[in-house]
Amino acid sequence: MKSPRNSAPGALSRRRFIQTTTVAAGAVAFGVPTLLRAANLNSKLNIATVGLGKGESDTEHSSTENIVALCDVDLDRAVKLQGKYPGAKVYQDYRKMLDDLGSGIDAVNVSTPDHMHAIVASFMMKHGKHVYCQKPLTQTIYEARYLRDLAHKTGVVTQMGNQGSSADGLRRAVEVIQAGIIGQVQEVHIWTNRPVWTQGMDRPAGADPVPASLDWDLWIGPAPMRPYKKGAYHPWNWRGWQDFGTGALGDMACHTVNMAFRSLNLGYPTEIEATALGQMNQESYPLGSKIRFEFPARKTNLPAAKKTLFHHHDVLAQDACTFTWYDGGKPDASAPNGHDFSNKPPKELLTDIQDLLGEVPNSACLLVGSEGKIFSPDDYGEQFFIKRSDDRKLVHYKKYPGLEKIPQTIPRNEFKGDSDHRHHQEFIAAIKSGKPETCYSRFDITAYLTEIMLLGCVALRTGQKIEWDGPNMTAKNCPAAVPYIKRENRAGWKLA
Repeated sequence: MKSPRNSAPGALSRRRFIQTTTVAAGAVAFGVPTLLRAANLNSKLNIATVGLGKGESDTEHSSTENIVALCDVDLDRAVKLQGKYPGAKVYQDYRKMLDDLGSGIDAVNVSTPDHMHAIVASFMMKHGKHVYCQKPLTQTIYEARYLRDLAHKTGVVTQMGNQGSSADGLRRAVEVIQAGIIGQVQEVHIWTNRPVWTQGMDRPAGADPVPASLDWDLWIGPAPMRPYKKGAYHPWNWRGWQDFGTGALGDMACHTVNMAFRSLNLGYPTEIEATALGQMNQESYPLGSKIRFEFPARKTNLPAAKKTLFHHHDVLAQDACTFTWYDGGKPDASAPNGHDFSNKPPKELLTDIQDLLGEVPNSACLLVGSEGKIFSPDDYGEQFFIKRSDDRKLVHYKKYPGLEKIPQTIPRNEFKGDSDHRHHQEFIAAIKSGKPETCYSRFDITAYLTEIMLLGCVALRTGQKIEWDGPNMTAKNCPAAVPYIKRENRAGWKLA
């Protein structure tokens, strides 16, 4: 990338790149806060979990602390998991849980379906509870901005559950891209194998008896009421329904777009256009979609590799960038997921990937710059490969010559285990140290990511190209977008 301090034109060869990288290897940014400094570091937090689908693993990764409450609208789930955490009380209603335990809860995992994320998270934050919330952070753009602002007002520690953020590889990718190894990034292509659940369907007719263990009114929450239908929504298939989930984009983009979003400081897009593959109705998301986001040129502040008394940040000028999202594929009744996984970038962009892996994976991320490419073959950006303009092939970043000369400017997650465990432990450590800023996926950052991704859902639902005014949260050309930007909640349900 170009920078005011180094704006010489022309692509650098790999040799010249290695020779002209002047910052000492292994240098780190000054003043990186230590995660654990508080006097009560050895004391355990009291943690509750609301929603015990994904919440079961969120509870497991929090079990280094005291698990004091398990809450699910399907009480059988909470009772079943209580066998593993016998000291935890079980609840069906998160409000009753807080009434009972109050100050006996320090932090809450919010692991409900998407439409309840902001309702539960805002309630807990308003009561001074630290919140780990699953992705996508919210179901609507308004809710994302609301939670971001609420995090500022309350000062609680927050973390969104895009666990790839805890990986060293992703943080290294951000540093490498921002150092300009592939020049100005002008295209981002991200594709996924999702949906792996039912989509493109109409609402089922009729109603079934509600199981005795399930509070259906509480499960519906702020969404319009509809009859219970066995297997249609609860416990898993809610993701494909527009009233409850956010489709393939909402499910995976907070993972797969994370590396590009952070490294390019994309800001707000000015234009979003979506094309559905297969049926698009008023009930569910389609079996596939292609969504184009246009981001304008911008200048961003980044931590300086070498800080001085008067120099703490560098300013990078970044070119306009087109980000294209691909999910699902063409309808295929014979396929388990109902689609053929064919929705990917143009073949001419995938040759290097085909040469590297022998095939094109069904989920991946590709950044195309003025001086090369970066490719990540996993959903989280933990691994990535580099090919500069004069290279013959993609090379894993750990083997790429000269990369060690790019300094570390982002603190690393200090914990052991898989990325999900490390992500939770970073959240817990930030609470104990009283330092919300040490959470790499705090709401201050991930609310922006969520907002951008949800714009793709808005474009799909309106069927129109969106001209977006980010600061004012307005689709300038599309009044039909209003109810999808800010949902009209069912009576009795509101953000705290």
